[in-house]
Amino acid sequence: MNTLTHFDETGAAHMVDVGEKAITRRTAVAEGHIEMRAETLAMVMAGTHKKGDVLGIARIAGIMASKKTAELIPLCHPIALTQVSVELHPHPADHRIHCVATARTTGQTGVEMEALTAVQIALLTIYDMCKAVDRGMTMQGIRLLEKTGGKTGDWRSP
Repeated sequence: MNTLTHFDETGAAHMVDVGEKAITRRTAVAEGHIEMRAETLAMVMAGTHKKGDVLGIARIAGIMASKKTAELIPLCHPIALTQVSVELHPHPADHRIHCVATARTTGQTGVEMEALTAVQIALLTIYDMCKAVDRGMTMQGIRLLEKTGGKTGDWRSP
């Protein structure tokens, strides 16, 4: 692929026509992490945050966001997701929480944007819930790890 598909021959942005594409099982996995002070991570892990279960709420937020991707990104197709998972793993040695989101569908277009959206929103939710005690948190390493299915086949991050 050596052209940007969201532009027509005149350079105008448009929604790609996927009507002729084959219906296949498609999966995408994305990741990212949020770094914070050790005290903040300890509070999240202990469940003593006054706002409640930070990781549980972030997990649900990521799943909900994946279902709204087409509303957030102008040229994304609304798709029927068959499964979305968001995993959040604290890493105390690095003062971070690692997020992995997996999105699946059976359809004519991929789910990369849904997986990436799930990661972003899960991490933003952690930030929102913890910002009162740690405004210096940073989100990093947000990227697609792999995708399967579709005309272009499988891809994995090197």
